[in-house]
Amino acid sequence: MMKVIIIGCSRLGAMLATSLAGAGHEISVIDPKAEALERLPHDFPGQVFQGVGIDLELLAKAGADTADALIAVTDRDSANLVTAQVAREKFHIPRVIARAYDPRAAEAYRAMGLDIFCPTTFGIDYVMGRLGGAE
Repeated sequence: MMKVIIIGCSRLGAMLATSLAGAGHEISVIDPKAEALERLPHDFPGQVFQGVGIDLELLAKAGADTADALIAVTDRDSANLVTAQVAREKFHIPRVIARAYDPRAAEAYRAMGLDIFCPTTFGIDYVMGRLGGAE
């Protein structure tokens, strides 16, 4: 079992939280918007916190000191980058993954040693593959 903190309760964040909790992991979710946190099922077994993912006290309350992983999936690339850096540098969380919509930002963040995924790049790769690598 892993202890995972998810920053951002978008559709992706909520589904990740639900899937990981269903797989037996201990999950904490942080989002500044109460309505976003309502995306979680009523019987969600994890912890839920309203606030921002760079709040050191809130991260500590969510278990960052002992977390195995943190996933930053807010709707802002810059927020995800800062959160990932805080998780790695202040709390020494072993696995930190962040989303970046901007492919250029994703490359820059990777150059900093961060584990970044880019839905935009995934989408482009998928469409190009489906079109046979359209030239």
